[in-house]
Amino acid sequence: MRESIKDKVAIVGMGCSRFGERWDAGIEDLIREAAFEALQDAGIELKDVQAIWLGTIGVGATGTGLIASTALQTQYVPVTRVENACASGQEALRGATYGVASKVYDLVMALGVEKLKDTGFAGLGAMGMPGRFEPVYGAFGTAPGRYAMAATAYFAKYGLSPEEGKRMLAEISVKSHHYGVSNPKAHLRREITAEQATSAPIIAWPLGLFDCCGVTDGASAAILCPAEEAKKYRDDYVTIKGFGIGTSPGWGKEREDYDFTYWDATEAAARLAYEEAGIKHPRRELDMVENHDCFSIAELIATESLFLCEGGKYREEFTNKRAYYHDGEMPVNISGGLKSFGHPIGASGCREAYEIYKQIQGKAQEPSRQLKDVKLGLCHNQGGHPGRFVCGVAILGTP
Repeated sequence: MRESIKDKVAIVGMGCSRFGERWDAGIEDLIREAAFEALQDAGIELKDVQAIWLGTIGVGATGTGLIASTALQTQYVPVTRVENACASGQEALRGATYGVASKVYDLVMALGVEKLKDTGFAGLGAMGMPGRFEPVYGAFGTAPGRYAMAATAYFAKYGLSPEEGKRMLAEISVKSHHYGVSNPKAHLRREITAEQATSAPIIAWPLGLFDCCGVTDGASAAILCPAEEAKKYRDDYVTIKGFGIGTSPGWGKEREDYDFTYWDATEAAARLAYEEAGIKHPRRELDMVENHDCFSIAELIATESLFLCEGGKYREEFTNKRAYYHDGEMPVNISGGLKSFGHPIGASGCREAYEIYKQIQGKAQEPSRQLKDVKLGLCHNQGGHPGRFVCGVAILGTP
């Protein structure tokens, strides 16, 4: 029987750069922006950090961690670079956590960063392995295309007309933008209406411009230590309660009978994380969720696949009960989410943890977003797209 990670590792400092089209900064600047905020938050100096885990997919020297050591000018501190597509930031946090839990290190840093705008591509840029793991035929070759197929499959399965389905997605995007406006580090700080969202240019039907996250630059960072030593740094520290990661075999993109309306890798990761954290009833026990809403339909299906809502019931919960707003029963993505805060691939997982960390401490930047008495939160990230996912779930909370 494996030993649980619950409450063995603490986060004692976090930082996050401003997300957006950061033409004013290079990737090293973004790393420093996040890392030095985290160091200051923890009340330590860079020389105190014994090891670094770096999550990124598109930068650096021949796939190494040199970009972090160069940016921070660390002196021979070990840097481990990890990459798990859009779950890379959470993978860095997981690696750093296990580094502390193994009792090899006393104080470590997790970093996530991406400078997507400089690539000159929309989205993730060029395909690495066309025809093998990145099929190039039709909609199967694009993330918007695959998520669009998930949306239309959901409409069909649960009896939504195209108009009803499109309106539901638009209202999710309205919520994301509403919270992004009040988040000073978010990329897309602009209120929108459902009418704007439904009439926006189509990217892959039914997903329009406002249903898709932007191409964003940004970085995030965390400082971790053994939980029994956390009070040396601060009283309002946050502990890791559990991790779960699930990687699908990837055949969904080949199967004609693939069900796009629930995500088995997310379900598998959630079960592992809930077991490790001792969570029996996630809807009742969790106080907030940051899930991987790279598209509006992703927030919906991820919420159901995390067992926070019965399949097909999101619309009723969202529209009629407002359950997923900050004053609802189960707040989801009140940071603005990937949709509005932004999605620099390697940074998003750690950035979600940053939101939960600040909410637990009662330090969300704007009172309009601050939740009451947050004790337990969940971060969810997924890399790939429907039919070929790697999903990670992290649970953070008070000691």
